[in-house]
Amino acid sequence: MKPLEIYRGMSVVQNSGQENDRLVTIAGAQPDDEPELQSRLNDAWLNICSGLRRDLGAQIYGQWIKPIKLTAFDPAQGSLSLSLPSEFAANWVRERYADRLALAWKIQFSDVKSINFAAKAGAARIAQVKEQKIAEPVPPFTVAQNGKFRLDLDARMTFDEFIAGHSNVLALNAAQRMADAEKPLFSPLYLQSSTGQGKTHLMHAIGHAYRNEFPGARIIYMSAERFMIEFVSAMRRNEAMEFKAALREADLLMIDDIQFIVGKNSTQEEFLHTVDSLISQGKRVVVAADRPPQALDGVDQRLLSRLSMGLVADIQSAGLELRRDILQHRLAGLPHQDVPADVVEFLARTISRNLRELEGGLNKLLAYAQLTGRPISRELAEEQLSDILSACRRRITIDEIQRTVCEYYRLDRNEMSSKRRARAVARPRQVAMYLAKVMTPRSYPEIGRKFGGRDHSTVIHAVKLVEQLRGEDTEMDNDVRMLLRQLES
Repeated sequence: MKPLEIYRGMSVVQNSGQENDRLVTIAGAQPDDEPELQSRLNDAWLNICSGLRRDLGAQIYGQWIKPIKLTAFDPAQGSLSLSLPSEFAANWVRERYADRLALAWKIQFSDVKSINFAAKAGAARIAQVKEQKIAEPVPPFTVAQNGKFRLDLDARMTFDEFIAGHSNVLALNAAQRMADAEKPLFSPLYLQSSTGQGKTHLMHAIGHAYRNEFPGARIIYMSAERFMIEFVSAMRRNEAMEFKAALREADLLMIDDIQFIVGKNSTQEEFLHTVDSLISQGKRVVVAADRPPQALDGVDQRLLSRLSMGLVADIQSAGLELRRDILQHRLAGLPHQDVPADVVEFLARTISRNLRELEGGLNKLLAYAQLTGRPISRELAEEQLSDILSACRRRITIDEIQRTVCEYYRLDRNEMSSKRRARAVARPRQVAMYLAKVMTPRSYPEIGRKFGGRDHSTVIHAVKLVEQLRGEDTEMDNDVRMLLRQLES
């Protein structure tokens, strides 16, 4: 059997025969079928890891999902065995992520019917988790024998997959310049945004593009927390000099979530010297954080000065148009998924806190529809994404909607509850009902009661009519868009 490619999180490395590398054993498979099954399992695992990293975030993913290894699969029983570094890690993942992993496997590789979690042979039991963080033994900072750093980059996070908008165009252009063959005019590049707005995507994209431009380049990408763990671990092994040398030989150094380096004096000192060394050599440095450099409490002023001396590129919260474009781009890669336009619009308008939640909500909706056979609809989205939606919705009231619609159409507020059926009155009332359904969690009967005690069927008719008119009448669509902007502002 030829060596199997094992997917470790986002990276793909050839099995080297080392003790920690485990082949996926295919129980009862014919020799001719085994390589195909292994390939399908690996492809599915790569896709699952990619989705989980987006949904859970880099920190949680790195602690709990990335260490998982595929160990065995029994096609007859549909049983997949996964191993983790310790009994503690196996129990933790089983208790908290078993359902999520089972669902992901059913979507990506329907032959998997059940999942077993176990510690790898000889793993020690970890007794405690200090400060709610994993207490697993930290693997040494590793450099491959050819001198290149082992680089974990998400295959999907490229510049081609990054959707540009007004909120992120500066950061995107700066990131592309950082990866160009021509030396950039600035270093370091400091990417700043709140959680889930795309800064990690840009760092992965820089890594991909720079590696393509300079195939032999030394590239390091890690979180600030990982940097601290690796540094402390190297000191304990009396390998601090080797660790420092490896960092300072990098052609491109990227450190994510730099805000977590605060308060660690020795680590800050080492990071400062590393940045100084790389910049003096004309090397490239990229850091990312959820706040500007000046707002990093507990950071040495010299380090703040270095981080601010390049370009600070701010990524603002994604606007409605960008959120809509991201969903449409995602669905364009899934041609067999039937998602109505009103559902896309609903998700784009409602899930507004960050883009990770937006894509996670879409993935959850697609997975549920596929597993249950239910068609995707606005009602299904509201039902299955209630937890995300309730956290994201701004509490717009029906009274606020009625007031805004009356001001826009220059109507008396009482017309929202009147029995008049003249088109000049009825159409704005229908628009207000539509907006009430789109922008509030109220049911059809509840909305009807706020419009003069109308029956829920009247509200349903109004919502469907306005949806239809928006697709047929440009003026109506413009009116609704204008009202939505006013209410959302």
